[in-house]
Amino acid sequence: MNILFLCTGNSCRSQIAEGWAKHFSQGQFQIQSAGIEAHGKNPRAIAIMQEVGIDISKQESTKLTPELLAQADYLVTVCGHADEHCPVLPPGKQKEHWPLSDPAKAQGSEEEIMAVFRASRDDIKQRVQNVLQRLAQAQASQQ
Repeated sequence: MNILFLCTGNSCRSQIAEGWAKHFSQGQFQIQSAGIEAHGKNPRAIAIMQEVGIDISKQESTKLTPELLAQADYLVTVCGHADEHCPVLPPGKQKEHWPLSDPAKAQGSEEEIMAVFRASRDDIKQRVQNVLQRLAQAQASQQ
């Protein structure tokens, strides 16, 4: 099964989700992320994932293509903009939406901004664990 996390720019939330999903799925699923656009990687997202021992620095900021969409069995949009601008899914594909706020828009001191990034990371972790558990259970019941 191929899981695709979709965001506006594929620089932060979807990158974090991809990192967690790869960590927790341990190869059980194919994991990818993409954006409606590609904005590059957010250094704070990389830093807060390194704090928990997950290196997302080698992940690419990728723009959604028809091929990526066709390969995906399960699509998770992680922001409203991506949900609204997501192309129509081919038949048989499943989609889930997570209305996550963008930590990259956080303001304040560096410490306050990093606290927002960490809270986002921890929220995404729980959501990823939940979706992977549900998909693994669904696969097991089909076998």
